[in-house]
Amino acid sequence: MAQDSLTKKEIRKAIMKDTLDGKLDLSRFLIDMKGFVPVPLIITEPALGGFGGLMAFTFLSPKKVDPKYGYVPPDITAIAGMYTANNSWLLGGGRIGSLPKAGVKYRAFAGYGSINLDFYREIAEGTDQKFSFNIKALPIYLSVSKKVSKSDIYLGTEYIYSSTTLKPEFDENLPDLFPDKELDSKIGSLGFFADWDKRNNFFTPDKGFRINTVYAIDDDWTGSDYNYQKLTGFVNWFLPVKNNWISGLRIDAQHVFDRPPFYLLPFINLRGVPLARYQGFTTVLAETEQRYDFSRRWSGVAFAGMGKAMMENQSFGDADLIYNYGAGFRYLVARAFGIRAGIDVAGGPDSFGWYIVFGHNWNR
Repeated sequence: MAQDSLTKKEIRKAIMKDTLDGKLDLSRFLIDMKGFVPVPLIITEPALGGFGGLMAFTFLSPKKVDPKYGYVPPDITAIAGMYTANNSWLLGGGRIGSLPKAGVKYRAFAGYGSINLDFYREIAEGTDQKFSFNIKALPIYLSVSKKVSKSDIYLGTEYIYSSTTLKPEFDENLPDLFPDKELDSKIGSLGFFADWDKRNNFFTPDKGFRINTVYAIDDDWTGSDYNYQKLTGFVNWFLPVKNNWISGLRIDAQHVFDRPPFYLLPFINLRGVPLARYQGFTTVLAETEQRYDFSRRWSGVAFAGMGKAMMENQSFGDADLIYNYGAGFRYLVARAFGIRAGIDVAGGPDSFGWYIVFGHNWNR
């Protein structure tokens, strides 16, 4: 019995090691457990209190398809729960999947959450004031796209619905900047998008690019209490300068037409900059990340970026320049899936934060 017990322990220990180098690796565990892995993450977003926890019960389902289809990422199914230091919480689940032979990709997500978030508005020239809100929302996201002919371009449609209630968490009277009707409303956004993904890996790319653009409409007939349109686009590009040096570039731009609710205005999304801290009717940003692989397993990263958020009738030159900078490390936690994970430390104009990264920070 002791020998049998020892054998089981040895098997459990071996399943967490790579057959190539004997290092800690989750590939065999994911494969033998049919892709199931509980992913505990620490929430380090400054806008959510700087600390919290997330548990995601995740299933990765690799695709066994003909090589002529090229790289096909695994289907991902997850059920997750989150709680943070500022009493924000979220429960939800979703799936990212594909039907390679049919040339179809799809995504679905639904959840319910209570998020405490700060919004900043200029009340005097050069002076921003913080306004805190509790946001309760029931979001639903659906997306499906079809491959165009023999290219790697997918054309698709997406729909976002959310019933949202906001409660001011400050003593002052509600400023005109935050209309009463926006405190309890419904969002129904129908989008049309094009996606060209030539990355060699879904989780942590070493080469290739992804170009994505979305035009979305909110109107009465889409189930929304608002009438506005939004145009977004981004480019992620990865270039292997050397075998162990990967250079990345990210460019992102967003613009809204007419007037969305204030909490859905585009914002600068950079590490080291709190979510929704810098909002505008138009946002543009660029960020670079350099990854250097010291060995098969260990890597170092350095990144920096800048962007601007322009409010209505504000010129590009008048908008404040927002920047970030930082560094971190990565460990190849699942070689068979190409998953690297690690920690980044980042700074911004008036903030500082650290981030747990699973895959690549630019994934969405």
